[in-house]
Amino acid sequence: MFTSATANTPFVARINQAGYHLAAAGRAVTLLGVVLPLLLIGILKFTAIEIEALRPFIENTPWLAWLYPAFGSAGTSYFLGVVELATAFLLIASVRSVWAGLAGGAIGSVIFALTSSTMLTLPIWETGSGGFPFLNGLGAFLIKDVALLGVSLVILGGSLQQLVSDPDRKIDRSDEQRIER
Repeated sequence: MFTSATANTPFVARINQAGYHLAAAGRAVTLLGVVLPLLLIGILKFTAIEIEALRPFIENTPWLAWLYPAFGSAGTSYFLGVVELATAFLLIASVRSVWAGLAGGAIGSVIFALTSSTMLTLPIWETGSGGFPFLNGLGAFLIKDVALLGVSLVILGGSLQQLVSDPDRKIDRSDEQRIER
């Protein structure tokens, strides 16, 4: 029997499939959007310019100031670079491994929460333009970390959901993709 519900079934199926592909593309672009900055800023941490550029972030943020006595100026930069690069690789691996997603999402969340929190101690408003809402270069740099914190939390939350949904076996994201199709 021909009804309006059956007439639209192929159309609805195509929309559903397009939505699935768009969501997958969105996840890939979002992951790339957090991995690329981590790779770039992680690599930069091994340069003399970045070691000096970190100084106001570390020295003027009370909850980060302990890094200099613990590691020294260059050591702090190298330590942060290793953590950022390791996090980027964990997030890349999160495509296949829930455990990498858990670790990468958690470490990324801490990194971006700490970096974003420096906005509370550093001048981020352009005083020459009247202050708020005009961000200076530092403010513009730091505000993106709020979005990267959100992406890290989404990766962490998705990995937690996946782990809880099947706690008794080793979860591989390729299994999830086969099940969804």
